[in-house]
Amino acid sequence: MSPSQPDTRTDARAESQPRRLSRRALVGGALAAASGLLLTACGSSSGNSSGSGSGDSAVQAGAAHSPYQGSYLPRTFDKPDVTLTDTSGKPFNLAQRTAGRAVLLYFGYTHCPDVCPTTMGDIAVAVSKLPKAQQQQIDVVFISTDPTVDTPATLRSWLDSFNPAFIGLTGDIDTVIKAASSVGVYVAAPKAGQEPVHGAEVLGFLPSDNKAHVLYTSGVAWGEYAHDIPLLIRSVTA
Repeated sequence: MSPSQPDTRTDARAESQPRRLSRRALVGGALAAASGLLLTACGSSSGNSSGSGSGDSAVQAGAAHSPYQGSYLPRTFDKPDVTLTDTSGKPFNLAQRTAGRAVLLYFGYTHCPDVCPTTMGDIAVAVSKLPKAQQQQIDVVFISTDPTVDTPATLRSWLDSFNPAFIGLTGDIDTVIKAASSVGVYVAAPKAGQEPVHGAEVLGFLPSDNKAHVLYTSGVAWGEYAHDIPLLIRSVTA
């Protein structure tokens, strides 16, 4: 899906809803992730989310005082210090290459039938609505959870349909799993004949401290990203 094409995301989300966890479950799960547990979503019909009612309330209480439309996290996550392969086939250290920049980070795969293209499409639309100067101050990073299929060339072709500036990374699946786990996102090694399983969360990192302060669950509208990206760029905190 390209940002210039008609918006057909509503039907896709409706059809794929049983395969994803609810927004409430994922936001509640963020508190579990902050305690060392993991979030799950896309590609799984029986996720491992361990969100609790009290955790959900804590996120909602924090959000009440937050300028962000995304969910403001009660605990920040360090940007993964991981080296993967970018779409030009060269090593790319995520923490070093995006240091001091606002970042939206997502784990997914290019042949995903629903949440990955809709999420990247929403982010692409949001970025396109920003002034040119702000578009150049946000890095959108997509890390493949199916690296045997998502070669650098495949990633580049797929991401170009959304925004040629988006950064695509691929590499050893164990390295990807470790990086995802460090920010509370669940990723499992792909199994033969099955769709890859991965969390559907987008994490927003501030340039001031290179930490994730904001969480976006699947199904977030592009307008929420468009509202929040300028805040991320300015390193606004709650």
